[in-house]
Order: sequence, then C-alpha cells, then structure tokens
Amino acid sequence: MTTTGASAQTKTGAGVIPAPGTVPAITVEGEGYSGDALLFAPLTLTLPAGRWTGLLGASGVGKSTLLRVIAGLETGVRFIGQVRVSDGLPLAGRVALMAQSDLLVPWRDILGNVTIGATLRGARADRDRAMALLERVGLADHARKRPHMLSGGQRQRAALARTLMEDRPVILLDEPFSALDARMRAEMQELAGELLAGRTVLLVTHEPAEAARLSHAAWLMHARGLEALELPQTPPVRDLEDPAFLSAQAALFRRLRARDPGVPERAGEGA
Repeated sequence: MTTTGASAQTKTGAGVIPAPGTVPAITVEGEGYSGDALLFAPLTLTLPAGRWTGLLGASGVGKSTLLRVIAGLETGVRFIGQVRVSDGLPLAGRVALMAQSDLLVPWRDILGNVTIGATLRGARADRDRAMALLERVGLADHARKRPHMLSGGQRQRAALARTLMEDRPVILLDEPFSALDARMRAEMQELAGELLAGRTVLLVTHEPAEAARLSHAAWLMHARGLEALELPQTPPVRDLEDPAFLSAQAALFRRLRARDPGVPERAGEGA
C-alpha cells in the first residue's frame, strides 16, 4: 500500500491534490500481437505527470489492452515492449483502475464495495470519506443496498466512487461513464476532473466529446500506431457550450470516422 504524507497533499472535497513531484509520468512503448497477427504496430504513448491523456480509437484496436499493460494485468495479447515510470519506482500499489464493467462484489453493499480496497489490504476503512464520495456521486441513499438493487448507471457511479476512494497517483479509466445518461455523464465528468486533479490519468473512450472535454492531450489509436489529436488550449474540464470545445469535438469525430485513420484527412473531406 502506498501512502503519502499530509504535508505533500492539498485537500479538495472528498479527495486530495498530490503535491508536484509525487506523481509520476508513464511511458509505454511496444507492439501487440493477437496470436501471430499484429494488433497494433510499434507505438510510444507518454502520460505526462499530473495530466489527463485521452485515448480514442475503434473497438478492437487495442486501447484497453494498452491500459491493462500499464496496469500490469493479463491481456490475452502478446505485448513486446516496456513500461517506464519517470521516478524509477514500481507502479504496483500506485494505480487505480476503473474497468468497463463495474466489478461490484454482489455480497457486499455499496458502501462495502467502495471500501473494499482497505478491507483487502487489512486496513481500517475511512467510512466517512466513503460516504462523502457516495454523496458526491448521488448514491448516499443507496449505501446499504446490494449491487443488484441498483441500475446500470448507479452501479457505474458506485464503481467511480470506489476508484476515487483508492486515492492513487495513477488512474486508468476504461469507458468510465458509458452507462450514464447525458446529464449524469456530464456531472460525473466534472466530479472526476475535480477529484482526480493533479493525478496521472489515462482515459480510454469511444466518445470524442469526452476526450475533448477531459483531456490535456489526446491520441487516436489505430493498427499503425498513434496519431496526436488537437485540443483547445483551455484547461479541462471544458465547458460544454465553449465554442472551442464544440469545434474540437467535431474535429475528433471526423478523425474517428475517417475511412483510413492512419492517413491525414484531405481538405474538403469530413463527416
């Protein structure tokens, strides 16, 4: 378990902003194979320290695989490469992952799921902080319910609270808001942006709007590697009515829909 002294953190709501220098940058470089078939060509992806990096791409291109490589988890893919951490320390114990499925434990109530990390580590759970997070995601009244009693969107909000509860310097988000309706998705994006400020975040998403709103930098992943995407100069979380955000969202959508994502779009082409 990784701990950080209070002097190295700034409190904000139900979380803390890590002090500069306590959060690492991460670089993953290599190529992936599914059996003998190339899944993605040699690439280099750097996650700057304390910043959000968005990763867009078609289904099956290897986005979640790359995320799991960084997390040190089994991928079912042969990855030839390496993951480097700027401070030279192991990532184990410093990463929180929110997967596509909520992975809530059915025999524990929602509060118990949010605090399960401390339980598994044999540590005392901070139930007050867990309840504060459940309040922030709109689930305080459901804290004693089992997962099967919640809707899909509520379960995903509970999974977000569990991820925030872990308070790690590196956060890996795999389609974290996909089951939410538009209003709740916007609210949870704003909450995640606030409570994960100062952390190194990788956001895997199919949604151009999400990448454009939350990311400091964004990349399009395809079979031939990575392509940098242009984002507004304004910092995230960007206002939904900001013309620069709306323009970036449209541009990312055009890139995602391009017939050949590996070839820059020619003038006059688009959605």
